[in-house]
This record gives sequence, structure tokens and C-alpha cells, in this order.
Amino acid sequence: MVVLLAAPAVFAQEAHPAEKPPSTFDKIWKFAEWYESSSNPVVQRVLFTGRFQEDFASIGADQGDINEWNVRRLRLGPKITLFHHYLVHAEVELNPQERDPFYMRITDAYVSWSKSPKVAIAVGKQSVPFTQEGATSSKELITIDRSNLANNIWFTQEYMPGVSAAGRVSAWTYRAGVYSAGAANREFGEFNGGLFSLGVIGYDFGKKLGVREATLTGNYVYQQPDRRNTFTKRFEQIASVNFKLESGRWGLRSDLSRTTGYLGQSRILGIMAMPSFHVTPKFEVVARYTFLNSDDVNGLGLATYENRVAHGAGDRYNEGYLGVNYYFYGHKLKLQSALEFANMRDLANDGGAYRGTTWTTGLRIGW
Repeated sequence: MVVLLAAPAVFAQEAHPAEKPPSTFDKIWKFAEWYESSSNPVVQRVLFTGRFQEDFASIGADQGDINEWNVRRLRLGPKITLFHHYLVHAEVELNPQERDPFYMRITDAYVSWSKSPKVAIAVGKQSVPFTQEGATSSKELITIDRSNLANNIWFTQEYMPGVSAAGRVSAWTYRAGVYSAGAANREFGEFNGGLFSLGVIGYDFGKKLGVREATLTGNYVYQQPDRRNTFTKRFEQIASVNFKLESGRWGLRSDLSRTTGYLGQSRILGIMAMPSFHVTPKFEVVARYTFLNSDDVNGLGLATYENRVAHGAGDRYNEGYLGVNYYFYGHKLKLQSALEFANMRDLANDGGAYRGTTWTTGLRIGW
């Protein structure tokens, strides 16, 4: 009789195994959850968000050598859920390496509304995501930094005041927004230039192909030409088609982008391909090839660290990248290291030529 009574209990325990206890990382990252209560009619959740990214970069180039430590990004701020459907998000970027300026800028400062994944409307200073890497948060990059395609074509200020609507409907994703492109400052800009609009449409073929994700996305930007536009680059139109594939241990990301410029900015063609492979769940190998071509001389710039040794502009750029990532706690805590081999042609011969190798190692923490 005892056995008969105990059997259902044992079976129930097997059918519903005990929850996995929280890891040490779970406990540490719990500090960012400041408040949560679904019964509170006004404030449901308060999170402390941000990121800390530290780099060591070493460049050996025909134009010179550098070795430096650098706090790549430090951002902090709250994310508050109100009245069940509203989100208030504010973050600032700081530079602990310098006393002046220690405060760099406001990144996020917006209010969004959403009742379902189908639509979220945001008003305020917010990220403007387009191109493959420009649409990927720096917290979630699988390379140590974005390619020179994003540096030259994407609006690297990234956060600009505007109004946007975005969402997911079945396998479709979309975004539409209008933003201020006027003179930049550390807050919301001067609102004294033109506007630009962004349209994004994507479809995930993952289920049809039997993989985790296979999203093809088209991006289009139109900007009103205005010499006072400094939040943005001087492109009147930008078209970008990118693809993201995640299939078990393998992955592939790619980008094909084309621009038309104004006020002397040349048209640019950009191509990027980035395969990746998880050797283990925590250890990943990533390769990347980037090609950029400017129709006119001096239409291209160099990447962040390359620009330390060559300060001019060029017209054709090639980059090869080979890197490794170790994920201690997913994208919230990872170590990344990579070698980049790059060269830029400068037909104008006015200081933009570059040929060199960069080794960068970085710690990435996000919460």
C-alpha cells in the first residue's frame, strides 16, 4: 500500500524535475533587477541597464604602430515599465578615462508603448538600426567591433531623436521611423537641419528551412540634404540588404549596401560576409571579410583603431578578420579577441593609404 501511494509521487517528480538552481552569474546579475511587481498598477518593473567594454589594441602598420588600453563603452541608466504598456528608457555614456569630458552624451531617452509584439511605438532619442551590424547592439556583436562597412555607411552616432514603430507579425518584422538629422550635441541635437526616414522589412525563413533563424532584411534610408546635418553622414539615400542565418553550431551574417551622397560625399558600395562556428556552447570562432569601394577619391574612412595611425581618407578598402569568443554568461559576460588584416587604397595620395594588422582583445559586460 505504501509503495502504491509513493509511486505516483515519484512519477510526478520525474515528470516535473526540480528547477535548476540559479548559478553564481544569475545571482550577480540579479542586482540589476531593482524592482518588480505585477500587482502595482503604476510601476511594474525597474531595471538598471548598461554596458562596460574594455579593449587592448595593438596595431602594426606601414604608417605606424600603437599599443593602448581603452574603455570602449561605458553606459548606465534605468529602464522602467509603467502602467503595464509603457517603457521609459534613459542611458548616458561616460568616459572614465577622462575628467573632461567625463559625461559624453545621452544615448537612450525615450518612451515607448506596446500591447503586443506586433507593434511598439517609441518617441524620443533612440537607436536607429540599419545594416547588418548597425542593427546589432554592441552588447550582442559576435565580432569585437563593427566592420568598416558600418563605420562608413551606418549612422555611427546611432542614437537620434525621432518617432518610430516596429514589431513582428508571424515571420515578418518591420520598422518605420522619422528622425532629426540636424546639428548634433550631447543631448537631443539642435533640430536645425533636415529629417531622415528609415524603413525596414524582414522575413524569417527559419521554419521553412528547418533552422533556428534565416532572416532576410531590407533597409532603406532617405535623408533631406542639409549642410547642418551632423548627427548623420552626408548620404541622401542608403539601401542595405542583409541576411542572418543561425543553424545549430553554424552561423552566417552578410550585408550588401549602396549609398548616394550629397555635398561632395561619394557614392559607396559595401559588402560584408561573416561566418561563425561554435566549437563548444561557450567557445566560438568568427571570420569576416569586408570590401568597400568609393566612386570618387577620399570617400572612405578607416575604422576606430586604424584611424589612430592613418588620418586621411581613401577610395577602396579590404579587411579580413579572424576572431574567437568565449561566453562566460552568454552576451552578458564574454571575452573576445581578433586579428584584423586591412588595407586602404588612396588614389589621391594625400594621407589616406593604410596597410596593417590589428590585434584587439576585449572584455564585454552587459546588463
